[in-house]
Formats: sequence, C-alpha cells, structure tokens
Amino acid sequence: MRIGTPLSSSAFKVMLLGSGELGKEVVIELQRLGVETIAVDRYADAPAQQVAHRAHVINMTDAKALRALVEKERPHLVVPEIEAIATEELLRIEADKLAIVIPTARAAHITMNRERIRRLAAEELKLPTSPYAFCSSLEELQAAAAQIGFPCFVKPVMSSSGKGQSKLKSANDIAKAWDKALTAGRVKEARVIIEGEIDFDFEITQLTVRAADGTHFCEPIGHVQVDGDYVESWQPQAMSVTAREKARDMAGKVTAALGGHGIFGVELFVTGDDVWFSEVSPRPHDTGLVTLVSQYQSEFALHARAILGLPVSTELKAPGASAVIYGGMDAKAIAFEGIGEALHDPEVELRLFGKPESYVKRRMGVALARGANTDEARTRAKHAAHRVRPVKGS
Repeated sequence: MRIGTPLSSSAFKVMLLGSGELGKEVVIELQRLGVETIAVDRYADAPAQQVAHRAHVINMTDAKALRALVEKERPHLVVPEIEAIATEELLRIEADKLAIVIPTARAAHITMNRERIRRLAAEELKLPTSPYAFCSSLEELQAAAAQIGFPCFVKPVMSSSGKGQSKLKSANDIAKAWDKALTAGRVKEARVIIEGEIDFDFEITQLTVRAADGTHFCEPIGHVQVDGDYVESWQPQAMSVTAREKARDMAGKVTAALGGHGIFGVELFVTGDDVWFSEVSPRPHDTGLVTLVSQYQSEFALHARAILGLPVSTELKAPGASAVIYGGMDAKAIAFEGIGEALHDPEVELRLFGKPESYVKRRMGVALARGANTDEARTRAKHAAHRVRPVKGS
C-alpha cells in the first residue's frame, strides 16, 4: 500500500457517503494515516464534514448527482457509511472503474435492503433466522401475521435505526404497523418484512474484519435496543464457547458471501448455545462505539486499516461500555453542561458529535467507560451520560 500527501498530486483519496458520528471517527483514523478525505451528506456541517479535507452536500439517493460527484472528485475508494444511497449507481461506478466501492458495490446493494440480505442469509447460506415473510399489501401482511403468530415485528424493507418498525401484539395492530412502515421507509415502496419473535437471552454485534491477511473477529458486543435503536453497549458479552463459535461461523459465512475488505457489524440473537442471524451492516456499527475504549484498535481504526490493505489487530484492551446521550429537545445549536462532572472519573471518555440540530431522541453524543468488568463499565458509562445535560444554546 502506498499513501501519498493529502491535497497534493500524490494524494490517496477516500470519499465517505454519509458523514455522521461513525463516519467522523473513520475520517479521523484515515487522516492519521495520511489519507485525503471527502465527506458527503444530505445536510451541511454533518459531524464527519467538520473534520474532513472537503465536504459536499447532495441527495445521495440521486444517481446522477452521486455519479457527477464521483467523476468530479475521482476518489480511489468510495466508502458508504449509511444505507440511503443509490446503490445501483454504485454498481455502475464500480463496473466503470471510477472507484473501488467498500467493501463492494454488491455488498452495499444487498445489505441496504432487508429482503435481499435475508434471502442471502436464510435461503442461500442456510443460516438460522426468525420466521419471516415479505408483504406488498395490507392483505398480505394480515395473512402473514396470522401464519407467523403474535407477537411479531413489522419493518420496512429499506430503513435504518428502528425507523418504521412496530411490534404487533395482536391483529388489531396490523393496519397501524403497515401505515407506519410505509411512511418511515427510505423509499416509498409498499414492501415490508414481518418477523416472528425469538425468545433470546441477549443480542450481540459480532464485529468482523475482512482484511488482506484474512478474516478477524472482535470480542462480542452486548447491547440494549429500544424501538430498534441502541441505547447502550458493552464488550465483551459473556457467552458459551459453543455460541461464540457459532456466532463467528455465521459472521464469517455472511461476510465472505458479501466479499471485499472492511469491518462488518453482524447482529445475532443468542439463547444458551443457540444463535440466530438478524442483520448485517458492511460498515462500522453504532454499538461498536464502545471499541473506542475497549480495544487497542477501535472498529474505526480497523475499518480504515482494512480498506487500505494494512495489518489489523482485534485485541481487547479492557472491558468497556457505552451509553447514549440524547438531545432531549428539538432545537438548533444546543449546548451541553455537566461535561466536567462526567469526566471527573478518569476511566470515562466522552464523544460529543457536533450535530447541528437536535431532536428529543437524536443521538448527540456517547459516554464511554472502562472497568474491571462490563458491569462496572456499564455503571460508569450510564452515570457519565446522565451527568451530561443538553441545554438550549445562547
């Protein structure tokens, strides 16, 4: 691997499509390695745009606008950091050799659609999953719910961070769930997935790194989700040796099928020795923010190294935890108080993302903590998060 000098004729250029808090950490890691970075998002002053060499604001679902920007910037690598992208255009960009798409354009195309990735995992790779069906009308959804049974979950085939998801307790919830899924999906497509509930003990993210020298696995990350959005995570998650091996085997199979280099967040359900596949993201995972304190190389450093063809290490440094800091209000240019109180504990770190606009349930920061064990780390992280108080800006 040869890396030149940023902002010069020898520069090695990486374009991020999506510039949120995860992309920001990736940009920082790339810049530490001398890479020229270009951050793209649908709104101005997104977190990664604040630290990149250049920034652009476009509608990334607009194929023509996306291609025009790639042709203008001529990056060596295009790194999707979100799912709301014109992935069919990424396939053409890769086919035309305008840039290498990370991990591959095909992986981005498959994983941004729940139908494509579920059919790959369950029907091609034969990985165990919850019972499921895909529906294109309210009548189809009603019939599928009757067959799968209650409780069950309805999700748009194209959405993220819990948007448009509903838990159905009875047939009375179906019509409302259908309407919610249609209004919250990334595209106005009448297509949803309905999934049966699995009685699992816990949920994990198995971070999996495909690098030049093979596939590497991080220690499993446990997490709590509310309405499909993560609120805290910790590493390592205790689990049986058998379940650990099954989790790595499943993660290895699905990431091998997707191909390419980089980090993947494979979400799995675990009960005893049994493991079920849930979803996979071909990029850093929000629950993996904990790795900023728990691993020698965070998931962001691993992603940067892997896509550049450099050596990686998934070694654990210490048990760690993360806890989300919400905006708590709908406002622009909010401020934060209590930062000194939160950082009084030397085992605590904060990441305030710098998002220009706050919503009540928008993730505006995260508290990170180390501990002698995950219970201690979780307690520290939650206490620190509660000490940070969002307030209206002046």
